[in-house]
Amino acid sequence: MFFNYFRINVLVLISYILVLNYFVFPVFGEDWPEWRGKGRLGIWSETEILREFPKSGLKVKWRHRLGSGYSGPAVSNGLVFVADFLPKTGNDGTERLMALHEKTGRHIWTHSWKVNYVGLARSYALGPRATPTVDGDRVYAIGAKGSLICLNSVDGQLVWKKNFVREYGTKVPVWGMVASPLVEGPLLIALVGGEKQAKVMAFNKVTGEEVWRALDSDSEPGYCPPIIISIGGRKQLIIWHPKAVLALEPQTGKVLWQMPFRVDRGLTVATPVFNGLNLLVTSFFNGSLMLELDETFPGAKLVWKGKSNSEIETDTLHSLISSPVIVGNYIYGIGSYGHLRCLNAKTGERVWATLEVTGEKARWANAFLVKNESQFFISNDRGELIIAKLSPKGYQEISRTQLISPTSDTGIGRRQAGAVNWSHPAYANRHIFARNDNEIISASLEAN
Repeated sequence: MFFNYFRINVLVLISYILVLNYFVFPVFGEDWPEWRGKGRLGIWSETEILREFPKSGLKVKWRHRLGSGYSGPAVSNGLVFVADFLPKTGNDGTERLMALHEKTGRHIWTHSWKVNYVGLARSYALGPRATPTVDGDRVYAIGAKGSLICLNSVDGQLVWKKNFVREYGTKVPVWGMVASPLVEGPLLIALVGGEKQAKVMAFNKVTGEEVWRALDSDSEPGYCPPIIISIGGRKQLIIWHPKAVLALEPQTGKVLWQMPFRVDRGLTVATPVFNGLNLLVTSFFNGSLMLELDETFPGAKLVWKGKSNSEIETDTLHSLISSPVIVGNYIYGIGSYGHLRCLNAKTGERVWATLEVTGEKARWANAFLVKNESQFFISNDRGELIIAKLSPKGYQEISRTQLISPTSDTGIGRRQAGAVNWSHPAYANRHIFARNDNEIISASLEAN
């Protein structure tokens, strides 16, 4: 009996190792394990990447059918993770997280859960918003109505789960739960928006046990993913919610500093950008705020702040979805009506603006900027992929190609393309992985 038990367990172990060896293949590049890539920096560090698209367009390596969703893909250890939504009747449906083989697109596993989208803006209630976060043999995902799940990344088995509404009294904002969870050491940190000082919470990433909670939920939680920065040899957890920008001690949730910044309609969306000692946030209605952080003692002082509270009569940079980038003394980002703008980082003054990236002056027109060496890969909401160089002298487009069809209806009665694509692609192992409401694709960006 003991021998049979031992033999069965050895076989299980061998099978598990074989599965890992099958999926975790050697790679020559780097993975994209979370929102905006490793460290949430919007930087793709791989080399030997093409500098111009083929005239015939990128060759799609594989396609896989999907349901709807805005959640971007994550790529780690030979697997692609992506979340979607399958409608049933009325507001009811199923949210899913699935894993696909990175090289072939073959389906590996799916984990699903029922959801009701009542209370969400109907024009935008098309599926999960948050990009999955991968950490070794675990993957974390948040659904639009606040279901946080931890799964085994190899086989999709549930490790632990949380329901923000039921367990913490979260009032889900009108655009849903958007902020991708963040792994920091032994912790998983999430924007929860719960009662009893639970706007931000940290869980044991292995067990799901609560470790700490922080901040009053006296306002909506907003939509901004948390980030970790290092300054003066000390890590700070940056949180931007509709009343303030602040830093928490990652291990305890203790407030280190905060700067008031009231943002209309709870629209803290774009990820904060940290460069040198400067921290920048930008909002659709209220523009931008630039802070200078203290190297010796946790603190921040105001460098400049936009004066406009209008989406049309704007100053500085008024972004909605797109996170800007800082290169040297200049900021580049997409404004409220689709203009790519260049700002002086020291003063906030505009240097130039262009509509060439988005192609039209339209409310919420969007594009995502990812830096690769001296160039940028820019995916706009028409489903186009652009290679460009950005400098204080202006926008220099090098190449453009159609990557994927825009399929999402924003419900605001505009867009020359008839729909938009607001899902951030993943750049991993010299490939791009992009999704819409029908499919996810993989295409090579390797230089020939």
